[in-house]
Amino acid sequence: MLFVQYPKCTTCKKAEKWLKDNGFSYESRHIKEANPTYEELKKWYKQSGMDIKKFFNTSGNLYKEMKLKDKLPEMSEEEKLKLLATDGMLVKRPLVVTEDKVLTGFKESEWEEKLKS
Repeated sequence: MLFVQYPKCTTCKKAEKWLKDNGFSYESRHIKEANPTYEELKKWYKQSGMDIKKFFNTSGNLYKEMKLKDKLPEMSEEEKLKLLATDGMLVKRPLVVTEDKVLTGFKESEWEEKLKS
Protein backbone atom coordinates (compact mmCIF):
# COMPACT_ATOMS: atom_id res chain seq x y z
CA MET A 1 0.00 0.00 0.00
CA LEU A 2 1.25 3.46 -0.90
CA PHE A 3 0.29 6.31 1.43
CA VAL A 4 0.89 9.67 -0.25
CA GLN A 5 0.70 12.49 2.26
CA TYR A 6 1.84 15.91 3.41
CA PRO A 7 3.30 15.55 6.93
CA LYS A 8 2.05 18.98 8.11
CA CYS A 9 -1.55 18.16 7.11
CA THR A 10 -3.75 17.29 10.12
CA THR A 11 -6.02 15.08 8.01
CA CYS A 12 -2.96 13.15 6.80
CA LYS A 13 -1.83 12.69 10.41
CA LYS A 14 -5.27 11.32 11.37
CA ALA A 15 -5.21 8.99 8.36
CA GLU A 16 -1.73 7.72 9.18
CA LYS A 17 -2.76 7.09 12.79
CA TRP A 18 -5.80 5.14 11.51
CA LEU A 19 -3.59 3.01 9.25
CA LYS A 20 -1.22 2.24 12.14
CA ASP A 21 -4.05 1.58 14.62
CA ASN A 22 -5.62 -0.85 12.15
CA GLY A 23 -2.40 -2.74 11.47
CA PHE A 24 -1.82 -1.71 7.86
CA SER A 25 1.69 -1.72 6.51
CA TYR A 26 2.41 0.95 3.94
CA GLU A 27 5.06 2.92 2.15
CA SER A 28 4.81 6.61 3.03
CA ARG A 29 5.54 9.25 0.41
CA HIS A 30 5.85 13.01 1.00
CA ILE A 31 3.68 14.60 -1.70
CA LYS A 32 5.68 17.82 -1.86
CA GLU A 33 9.06 16.07 -2.17
CA ALA A 34 7.87 13.32 -4.52
CA ASN A 35 4.85 14.56 -6.42
CA PRO A 36 2.91 11.86 -8.27
CA THR A 37 3.92 11.72 -11.93
CA TYR A 38 1.55 12.10 -14.85
CA GLU A 39 1.78 8.35 -15.49
CA GLU A 40 0.99 7.50 -11.85
CA LEU A 41 -1.92 9.92 -11.72
CA LYS A 42 -3.35 8.60 -14.98
CA LYS A 43 -3.13 5.00 -13.72
CA TRP A 44 -4.61 5.85 -10.30
CA TYR A 45 -7.40 7.91 -11.83
CA LYS A 46 -8.39 5.05 -14.19
CA GLN A 47 -8.11 2.52 -11.36
CA SER A 48 -10.20 4.61 -8.96
CA GLY A 49 -13.29 4.99 -11.11
CA MET A 50 -13.73 8.44 -9.52
CA ASP A 51 -14.32 11.80 -11.15
CA ILE A 52 -10.97 13.45 -11.81
CA LYS A 53 -12.08 16.43 -9.69
CA LYS A 54 -11.72 14.16 -6.63
CA PHE A 55 -7.96 14.22 -7.21
CA PHE A 56 -7.76 18.00 -6.80
CA ASN A 57 -7.13 19.63 -3.42
CA THR A 58 -10.00 22.08 -3.86
CA SER A 59 -9.46 23.66 -0.45
CA GLY A 60 -5.77 24.35 -1.05
CA ASN A 61 -4.30 27.81 -1.54
CA LEU A 62 -2.70 26.93 -4.87
CA TYR A 63 -6.03 25.67 -6.27
CA LYS A 64 -7.64 28.96 -5.25
CA GLU A 65 -4.76 31.17 -6.46
CA MET A 66 -4.86 29.48 -9.87
CA LYS A 67 -8.66 29.95 -10.02
CA LEU A 68 -9.03 26.30 -10.98
CA LYS A 69 -12.69 26.19 -10.02
CA ASP A 70 -13.35 28.24 -13.15
CA LYS A 71 -10.66 26.69 -15.36
CA LEU A 72 -11.13 22.94 -14.76
CA PRO A 73 -14.46 22.60 -16.58
CA GLU A 74 -12.78 23.86 -19.78
CA MET A 75 -9.78 21.52 -19.51
CA SER A 76 -9.40 18.05 -20.99
CA GLU A 77 -8.74 15.00 -18.82
CA GLU A 78 -5.14 14.93 -20.04
CA GLU A 79 -4.63 18.63 -19.23
CA LYS A 80 -5.99 18.08 -15.73
CA LEU A 81 -3.68 15.11 -15.12
CA LYS A 82 -0.67 17.06 -16.42
CA LEU A 83 -1.58 19.98 -14.16
CA LEU A 84 -1.85 17.70 -11.12
CA ALA A 85 1.60 16.33 -11.91
CA THR A 86 3.15 19.82 -11.73
CA ASP A 87 2.70 20.35 -7.98
CA GLY A 88 1.85 18.00 -5.10
CA MET A 89 -0.07 20.76 -3.36
CA LEU A 90 -2.73 20.52 -6.09
CA VAL A 91 -3.36 16.85 -5.31
CA LYS A 92 -6.01 15.81 -2.79
CA ARG A 93 -4.39 14.16 0.18
CA PRO A 94 -3.93 11.79 1.74
CA LEU A 95 -3.97 9.40 -1.16
CA VAL A 96 -3.94 5.64 -0.63
CA VAL A 97 -3.11 3.29 -3.46
CA THR A 98 -3.44 -0.48 -3.16
CA GLU A 99 -3.38 -3.14 -5.85
CA ASP A 100 -7.05 -2.61 -6.61
CA LYS A 101 -8.14 0.57 -4.81
CA VAL A 102 -7.39 4.29 -4.82
CA LEU A 103 -8.76 6.58 -2.11
CA THR A 104 -8.40 10.36 -1.94
CA GLY A 105 -8.91 12.32 1.25
CA PHE A 106 -9.62 10.67 4.58
CA LYS A 107 -13.12 9.60 5.54
CA GLU A 108 -12.79 7.00 8.26
CA SER A 109 -16.03 5.20 7.35
CA GLU A 110 -14.99 4.93 3.69
CA TRP A 111 -11.52 3.66 4.58
CA GLU A 112 -13.06 1.21 7.05
CA GLU A 113 -15.36 -0.16 4.35
CA LYS A 114 -12.92 -0.18 1.41
CA LEU A 115 -9.62 -1.09 3.01
CA LYS A 116 -10.85 -3.73 5.44
CA SER A 117 -12.97 -5.62 2.90
